[in-house]
Amino acid sequence: MMMNIVKFPERKEWEKYCKRPSIDLTSMDEIVQEIFDAVFKKGDQAVRQYGEKFSEYSGAELKVTKSEINDAKNSLSEELKTAIQIAYDNIFKFHSAQKTTTLQLETMEGIMCSRKSVPINSVGLYIPGGTAPLFSTVLMLGIPAQIAGCKNVQLCTPTSMEGVVHPAILHAANLCGIKNIFKTGGIQAIAAMTLGTDTIKKSDKLFGPGNQYVAAAKQKALEYGVAADLPAGPSEVLIIADETADANFVAADLLAQAEHGKDSQVILLTNTESLIPKVLVAIEQQLTALPRREICMAALKNSHAILLKDLTSCMEFSNLYATEHLILNTGADDELAEQVINAGSVFIGKYTAESMGDYASGTNHTLPTNGFANSFSGVSLSSFQKQITFQKASERGLLNIGKHVEEMAAAEGLDAHKQAITIRLKSLKKELKND
Repeated sequence: MMMNIVKFPERKEWEKYCKRPSIDLTSMDEIVQEIFDAVFKKGDQAVRQYGEKFSEYSGAELKVTKSEINDAKNSLSEELKTAIQIAYDNIFKFHSAQKTTTLQLETMEGIMCSRKSVPINSVGLYIPGGTAPLFSTVLMLGIPAQIAGCKNVQLCTPTSMEGVVHPAILHAANLCGIKNIFKTGGIQAIAAMTLGTDTIKKSDKLFGPGNQYVAAAKQKALEYGVAADLPAGPSEVLIIADETADANFVAADLLAQAEHGKDSQVILLTNTESLIPKVLVAIEQQLTALPRREICMAALKNSHAILLKDLTSCMEFSNLYATEHLILNTGADDELAEQVINAGSVFIGKYTAESMGDYASGTNHTLPTNGFANSFSGVSLSSFQKQITFQKASERGLLNIGKHVEEMAAAEGLDAHKQAITIRLKSLKKELKND
């Protein structure tokens, strides 16, 4: 049996089926710390040494040259370049629309408060380049960084054993205006962007997916005061489908997510018992043509097809699971969409494949996993910005609010806080009296 079939589980059992494949990042702490220490002491030399150790590439030049970027563009087919451009345009449109104006509000007479968005100065993007070179992720991270106006954007990505970066990654980076691209991956890349070397600069915030070693390294970066985009975990999808769904569509969407990795998880929720065997047959048929079928089959072992009594129960289970990707493939999709509370990104209707969001619809595919969609949003323009608040008090403002701040500070026993107001009030009242 490829997927675990569960029929009408009691609500007290739902938590059990919401568990993800476990990854113990703490067990990797020793090797992560070793590499961070080496990069701190030896900089670029350590980055090269670990690159050679893990990928057998031993090239001395870490930074990608302009000629390599130009050659990459020329090596791509016109069809692929057109597809990348379409994706770029859609993602740019959607993320540009997320710009916010500076908020200004007089909360009481004489007290003006405001908030504005400021770009994060230096960001580091990590792009996997192994079995699946994710040039789409370059667009998903590079475009909002570009729109936000981040001053320093750098990108690290693994190479082939010959030291070659996938040309689509270089082309996408060039479209996003990223000039600092480095040939390094894994823990050493995260360490370099966290600590800084002669070649790779220290970043203020790190973005991008990766394997469990990259996830552990991003977790370690937090200890060095460098922020990270999202809690990491295996990729996942949950599909709610009923008797109106095409089993072939459902199977294709399940497999599209399963091929990400052996630790991925896919969930089918349905109120239609006859749909489950149809989907399983379709999965078997479609698997035969997939080059990554072994990865898919391993992921399916972590996965469930769950029969529930109605679509309301399916939606309640979905909100509990808090999935990275949620696909609604029923006769009541729009109504169900209104009930979504926890999900990274939602795909509404039988023609809306999750693959659209992964590549070109315009939304971002860097999303919270492992249940963190109950408290985290996916990457957006604001992920590359800081929200800074301002306040300004006039003389009238100080007179209006001062005594209330004094009262609250005294109640908390923070006399210096009170004094900061009292000394101003006395000065102002003296000035007004002299006038």
